[in-house]
Amino acid sequence: MFPVTSLLLLVLISGFEQGWAKSDNVLYPYGSDQGDEKTPVEDDGTSGEVPLSIEFTFFGKKYKSLHVNNNGVISFSTAVSQYTPDAFPLTSGETFVTPFWGDVDNDLGGTVFYRETTDPSLLDQISEDMGRHLPHLHYKATWAFIATWDKVAYYGSASKKVNTFQAVLTSDGFHYIAILNYGDIQWTTGTASDGDPYTGLGGVPAQAGFNSGDNTHYFNIPGSRTKEVLNIQSTSNVNYPGRWVFQVDHFKVPGGCVFQGIYESYIYYLFSICLSIYFLLSI
Repeated sequence: MFPVTSLLLLVLISGFEQGWAKSDNVLYPYGSDQGDEKTPVEDDGTSGEVPLSIEFTFFGKKYKSLHVNNNGVISFSTAVSQYTPDAFPLTSGETFVTPFWGDVDNDLGGTVFYRETTDPSLLDQISEDMGRHLPHLHYKATWAFIATWDKVAYYGSASKKVNTFQAVLTSDGFHYIAILNYGDIQWTTGTASDGDPYTGLGGVPAQAGFNSGDNTHYFNIPGSRTKEVLNIQSTSNVNYPGRWVFQVDHFKVPGGCVFQGIYESYIYYLFSICLSIYFLLSI
């Protein structure tokens, strides 16, 4: 008889091979040919206030504008020039989504793009992805805002290391979602945050996640402000390496969520494993 433990091991290996295969094209289209705007080429710069054509709901509050900040932050209330990241929660009103809050210096390399869009082909792509990542929402995107930090250098860089990452806000008119996408990540820290000029590592590494500003809704992506954030392009909460997805309209977690989160597909996967164990032990 085939040992139950061996069979369970095969189930686990098979599931992880299927669910955590390397993702391609994790970033949505961006750049000048997509009609993107650019933030100023300056250290700690910002787009300034960008008006939105809809009201984006972020944990119960509605916003008609936002800021795209060079240091890896989309903020709703005010521009963010701070370059050394703090751990969430921040409780003094800071409301933002950050794919990679660190000391970007696009004067040394890279471009920060952004655009608001209702392009049907892009919205169809987002809808298809959300159908896979969050199937219970039956999501059909009608709007999106995309910000992309393309091959950006770090402050004080004495190397050619650059990072590419992206934040997407999207809505179907009922649900509001933040998507954080990671391309090639090569550095974690600028020299003003005590990083090494040649490696871009050490000091106070980048922070990733979101913060509602009132100590009730926040998320620190695992590895944030540690050296492990360098591997963020290989992590996910939706079984799609390099992508983190959050519903950010009315998500309720008392006391925030430092290590908890909406691990949708992973939860479904664990449930299937539990069912497999149950049936195997019943044989």
